[in-house]
Amino acid sequence: MSNQGVRGYYQLTETIKEQLLADVNVNTVTTGDITDVNLSKQDIFPLSHIIVNNVTVNEQTLDFNISILACDIVNQSKLQTTDIFTDNNDIQNILNNQLAVLNRLIQRLRMGQLHTDMYQLNGSPSLSPFYDRFDNQLAGWTATMDIQIYNDIYIC
Repeated sequence: MSNQGVRGYYQLTETIKEQLLADVNVNTVTTGDITDVNLSKQDIFPLSHIIVNNVTVNEQTLDFNISILACDIVNQSKLQTTDIFTDNNDIQNILNNQLAVLNRLIQRLRMGQLHTDMYQLNGSPSLSPFYDRFDNQLAGWTATMDIQIYNDIYIC
C-alpha cells in the first residue's frame, strides 16, 4: 500500500519514530497495542511505544491524540540496600533518562524543526510515571498529547 502524497497516520507515526530513534536513550520504537510488543526481549530496551488514541478530522487539520510510553527494564541489585531513597534499583535513572527523551520530543514539537514542518502541539502534554509495569518490571513515563498536522485531503 502506498501512502505517497497523503499526510496522515503513516507520516505522523514515522516522523515521531524517527525523532525517538535519534535519541541516545531509545533503542527501539514500536506502535499499536502494547500487548503486541515482545517485552521479554531485553535487547530492545530502552523502548518507546506510540499509541494513537484517536484522530479528530477538521477541515484543514488532523488532530491526533497520542500516548507515548518511554521505558526501560528495572535492574535490581542483589547487594544490601544502602540508600533507602534509591533502593537497590535504577528506577531513578530510568525516570530521569526517559523523561528527557519525552521532553526533547515535546520541545521539538513545540518550537523545533517538527513545529516548522507543521507537526504542532495543541496544548500541553501530560506525563505520568509508571513503576514495575508489565511482567518484566518496566519503569518509565507515559506522555499523552495532541499533535495537529495539515489535512491535505479536500474535495474540490
